[in-house]
Order: sequence, then structure tokens, then C-alpha cells
Amino acid sequence: MSLDSATQVLAVRHGETDWNLAGRIQGHSDIGLNERGLWQAQRLADALADEVLAAIYCSDLSRAVQTAQPLAQRLGLPLRCDKGLRERSFGAFEGLHWAEIAAQWPEQSERWHRRDPLFAADGGESLQELHARVLSTAELLAKNHPGQQILLLAHGGVMDTLFRHATHAALDVSRSWELGHARINRLLRSDEGWRVIAWGDGRHLES
Repeated sequence: MSLDSATQVLAVRHGETDWNLAGRIQGHSDIGLNERGLWQAQRLADALADEVLAAIYCSDLSRAVQTAQPLAQRLGLPLRCDKGLRERSFGAFEGLHWAEIAAQWPEQSERWHRRDPLFAADGGESLQELHARVLSTAELLAKNHPGQQILLLAHGGVMDTLFRHATHAALDVSRSWELGHARINRLLRSDEGWRVIAWGDGRHLES
């Protein structure tokens, strides 16, 4: 594999929001960062200030944009927002807690929890649809930067999709890897496919 044509990809989930803290499903709901999330964004900028990035791509949702802004300003790079990097749409589930969903739609909740790849809440996306959207977007963005390094600032569902694809984990396999807020994940995209270099680095968030 030639590193001259490979793309190094930093993939980062947005910082914390109040809905994260309360356990509410966000999806496409446009929720901004809370105080801790804003602190995480600054710490992320500090951690990546010496990285050489060709581009910063982010979801167009506020929590992702707010997380990416401090680093973009530090490096003097524009933010390139892409709807393809949005979180999975959860439709009618958005804004609700897990217990409320289980009580109102027990059968749908069960399909969701066992990661049925074809299940989608009313007005939302299935795992298959999320997988196809995220990978199509990530492939296109990575291919535009051969031999360079880029940042994808997005959401937990996007991080999960990239990890599963790079490690060949099935969509319905229970997750054993972390999707922490503002943690740094490193992947490599080449003509041979995607692979994980390092995952879940949160040393910048320890203080």
C-alpha cells in the first residue's frame, strides 16, 4: 500500500450536549453544545493544533459545527459542512428517552435494541440507510485528498459506521468500542479499503 495515495482521516464525535446528558435521542434535531461540550471543543483544538490538515469537514448540525469551529479558527481553515455526515435520523423517536420509546413502541424498541439493520422509526433512517449514506460521503471526501490528512467532525452513528466498516463488523453486532465525545479516532483510507490506526484517544480531556 502506498501512503502517497492513501488518505489519513481523523474522525471525531461532537462534544457533549444537554440532550446527551439527559439521555434524549437527538438524531437530526439541531441541539447545540452545553458548557462541557464547549470546553471539549477547546481541548480538541489544543490537541490537534499541530496537525497538518488539508480540510475540515463537519456535519451541518450545530453540535458538530460548534465542536469544529475552535480548531478551524486555530488552523485558519474553512469549515466544509456536509449533510452526509449527519447523525442517523431517528424520526418520531427524537427528543424522547429510551424508556419513553420502550413504553410507547415496545415492538419497535425491541427491533432497535437488537440492531435490526432494516428497522427505521417512523420518519427516520435504518442502519442500512445510515451505513450507505455515511460511507458514500466519507469515500468521496477521502478520495478528494490522496496523500493528505483530513478531519471528519460528526456524530456517534457516523463514528460507529466508520469503525464497523474498517473492522468488517456486521451492522447487527453489539458494540464493544467507545464512541466518546470529542475523542480522536485515526483511520487510513487507501485503494485497499479502510483500516483503524488508533481509536478513542481522550488524553486531551483528562484534566
